[in-house]
Amino acid sequence: MGNVEIKGNLVDVINEDIYKAVITLSDGVIVSIERDDSLPDGMDYIMQGLIDAHVHIESSMLTPAEFARIAVRHGVVGVVTDPHEIANVLGEPGVDFMIEDSKRVRFNFLFGAPSCVPATSFETSGAVLGPDAIERLMRRKEVGLLSEMMNYVGVLNDDADVMAKIEIAKKYGKPIDGHAPALSGDGLAKYVSAGISTDHECSTLQEAEEKIKKGMKILIREGSAARNFDALCPLIDMYPDNVMMCADDKHPDDLLDGYIDKMCAEAVRRGCRVLNVIKAGFLNAVKHYGIKHGKIKVGERAEFIILDKNWNVKQTYIDGEKVYDEDGVSPVFWREKKKYAEDDVPNIMNHGCITEEDILVKADGDEALVNVIVAEDGNLRTKKEQVALAVENGAIKASADKDVLKMVVVNRYEKDAKPSVAYIKGFGLKCGALGSTISHDCHNILCVGVDDESIVRAVNRLVEMKGGMVAVDDEGVEELKLPFAGLMSNMYGRDVANAYKRLNAKVIGMGSGFHAPFMTLSFMALLVIPELKLSDKGLFDGSNFRFIDLKAE
Repeated sequence: MGNVEIKGNLVDVINEDIYKAVITLSDGVIVSIERDDSLPDGMDYIMQGLIDAHVHIESSMLTPAEFARIAVRHGVVGVVTDPHEIANVLGEPGVDFMIEDSKRVRFNFLFGAPSCVPATSFETSGAVLGPDAIERLMRRKEVGLLSEMMNYVGVLNDDADVMAKIEIAKKYGKPIDGHAPALSGDGLAKYVSAGISTDHECSTLQEAEEKIKKGMKILIREGSAARNFDALCPLIDMYPDNVMMCADDKHPDDLLDGYIDKMCAEAVRRGCRVLNVIKAGFLNAVKHYGIKHGKIKVGERAEFIILDKNWNVKQTYIDGEKVYDEDGVSPVFWREKKKYAEDDVPNIMNHGCITEEDILVKADGDEALVNVIVAEDGNLRTKKEQVALAVENGAIKASADKDVLKMVVVNRYEKDAKPSVAYIKGFGLKCGALGSTISHDCHNILCVGVDDESIVRAVNRLVEMKGGMVAVDDEGVEELKLPFAGLMSNMYGRDVANAYKRLNAKVIGMGSGFHAPFMTLSFMALLVIPELKLSDKGLFDGSNFRFIDLKAE
């Protein structure tokens, strides 16, 4: 490689300075950094690569290596990632797959040990990670933290397994991530005192400030479904040492469009101090998680990005190599390129096809009052309403006119499990059904539809595909196969994104007004986020952490 000189405006976030400089590399190692005020004005900027402080890679529907191939285009050089999704399906072998796949590329992955598999005892997952499994994961060099402790109720009630996992993380000196939407007051104080140090679920400035004042770091989240940047952006200048940036969940079309770079650019556009933005986009994550890469200093292998004043990334360096420039991702990005054989693809789909009889909700009379889940576009939280629905031939019917559709969850791990049924408002479908095996957190089969025939068609196609996404109506079927645990594709990111766009377009054509209907759907079984959700075991009140009857009193 020889010597390479890189000239530009060096952004030194550690010493809070920006100056014209020449960085000299020798065989990928920084051998000198020289200030040079004689350089012309208007040059590009050299700065630390960006870090996503919390992401579930599986939600991109891409394997770790393919995810990273897109991330480097956005100047992201590393992620703190929770393999919680695949762990719910496959357990420790799923985590093993993510770690091994990540080694195929020049990119920095810091994995967390999933703390809540399953997230609660009120749903069925494909695996259980107890304290013994957490201990094994914590011994691995690739694992640097205990990932989000979603079971905040378990923390508040001193649940034995929950507290054992927390103590194991402390034993290994690794940070503990949090997940505590709307938790405040004494409950929040106890949650923080347990050693939980971050939260990415804040939706208001008031909530975030309370958590910061009680000692937490706040991750500003801008994902495909949950978008809190608008509310929390002021934190960057208010508490510059206490905020980080994350995506949490990012679908492939949104990932192609922009990532942490887009958040940083928008923060600067809104007037945030540049050095504070870079702290949030890089330095605070490095400090909090003990990340060793990414420092621009003599003796270190080159790891930085070059971008223009509009935050357009021109080059990305990782591990001493230029892995991306405006011509595309370099071949040196890959440590190993491989095509997975069918037998190498980890997956599980034990449930068979269903019938319309399996999802009937029987009732007497001409009308039934039911508890209905109310979904909102771009919001992980739901509300609860009581709606009167017609009873025909002894069964409660969905009503497209009232926008109250039937929702079904099928336990994919048990062959003969009976489907769970509820009703949901907000999707707006006038015909057909949509379904997916991306169904947080246990990733059972989840489907919403106007009529039982469409729902059964959608569910059974997912069973036949062994996982994926599907939209069906009288005009046909649009689908995306996800062979890796029913969560991830083996296709290129752009191909996955295009297939996903076609799915969304079909659902919108069926009447939905949601920006990302499949992303919203994927959270309708996530019990740890209130108010009302559906698991394979029944309708769940997340505010009071208990099951409730489908039929209202």
